[in-house]
Amino acid sequence: MKKDIILAGVGGQGILTIATIIGDAAAVAGLSLKQAEVHGMSQRGGDVQSNLRLSTDEIYSDLIKEGEADLIISMEPMEALRYVTYLNKEGWVATSSHPFKNIPNYPDEATLMQELNALPHVAALPIEDVAKENNMPKSANVILLGMAARYIEILTPEQLRNSIARVFASKGEKIVEMNQQAFDLGLNAVK
Repeated sequence: MKKDIILAGVGGQGILTIATIIGDAAAVAGLSLKQAEVHGMSQRGGDVQSNLRLSTDEIYSDLIKEGEADLIISMEPMEALRYVTYLNKEGWVATSSHPFKNIPNYPDEATLMQELNALPHVAALPIEDVAKENNMPKSANVILLGMAARYIEILTPEQLRNSIARVFASKGEKIVEMNQQAFDLGLNAVK
């Protein structure tokens, strides 16, 4: 079994944390893992994208070809659409529905959401609003990971939840619990 995932967003939104949690869970599960270089992370507000490949067999390349991604996990709807050509026919998009308008000519929001909702398999949620409403404004990325957990399939939601505990352990039990609650919010938001 394999799962090819594209992580997308804007610098400072927590894409690297999502990659770390998935990577930790994959390592503990004994899966093969390859991750391509993340672009744009040195600049807060710049485009961030990463290829994450998980498999029960050996992986030889860290890059995902167009038309072969199983899942796009995106912190930003325009960034999700930027990589939609990489999705396979059965692929899913898990994304925030709230735009991060970091460029002056950002597309019309209604048109953007119409394009996104025209895709066959989309889970979209205003994760930033959900995070604020639940007093966890820095955990929107973990809410998004919870949304995407059902579509990762090669790892169970419980394996990802356990990984959250390991990744955030150095920050204390309160932070671990808050991020696990954020994950559960996202997981329970999609059916």
